[in-house]
Amino acid sequence: MAVPLANIIKYCDTTLRTAEIQDYDGAVNGLQVENGGTVTRIAAAVDASLATVRLARAAQADLLIVHHGLFWSKTHPWTGKRRELIGELVAGELAVYSSHLPLDLHPTLGNNALLAEALGLRRRKPFFFTKGQHLGCQAAGRWERAELAARLRDALGGVEPHLLPGGPTVCRRVGIVTGGAGAEVRIAAAEGVDTFITGEGPHWTYALAEELGVNVFYGGHYATETFGVRALGADLATRFAVPWTFLDHPTGL
Repeated sequence: MAVPLANIIKYCDTTLRTAEIQDYDGAVNGLQVENGGTVTRIAAAVDASLATVRLARAAQADLLIVHHGLFWSKTHPWTGKRRELIGELVAGELAVYSSHLPLDLHPTLGNNALLAEALGLRRRKPFFFTKGQHLGCQAAGRWERAELAARLRDALGGVEPHLLPGGPTVCRRVGIVTGGAGAEVRIAAAEGVDTFITGEGPHWTYALAEELGVNVFYGGHYATETFGVRALGADLATRFAVPWTFLDHPTGL
């Protein structure tokens, strides 16, 4: 069954509030590449790259949904591998839709909410205010730090999280912002969490976590951000009656 590309894009933009969410400079949310106008199969991946575009073509997809899109900074000239990339897109009639922060913070399809759900964090509240909005979520309770580490490993499909043990061994307030928020440990601590879960961060955050008295779990940028594209792909497949597949192309970071 062929579905108009425009219908899917309109649904995504409306559901994710693409036009309303303020993102980082360089992020281009929404339809980044169009195809001939119809969709028969959807692929979802964390990153848009030559490798994932080729995987999408191999899966016979004509729409690729990603969290990290093609455009973050100047992307010219289109030579070498960039030329190969545009050639694959055109030859495969492959559209690309990207959703960064809109997909991170969505209450049901978002990376943060879904990771929190996988960890069993209930009665969640908004967390990590920046750019005029809360990006993450937090929950209060009582979790042994070792138990939380095990839950996180299971939620990430066996990826072993890296712990900066600056806080208590019993976690009372846990905040989540997936991806690359590790450099913003101060924001997390200022909002009162004793444990901060994110994807990755710089070396100096170890000493900062000790100074601020917080635990920091780095679960991997890639691993913490597979949740949203999977959920969006599944939602689109159900709503528009088209098959979909997740393209797992881990970076190890």
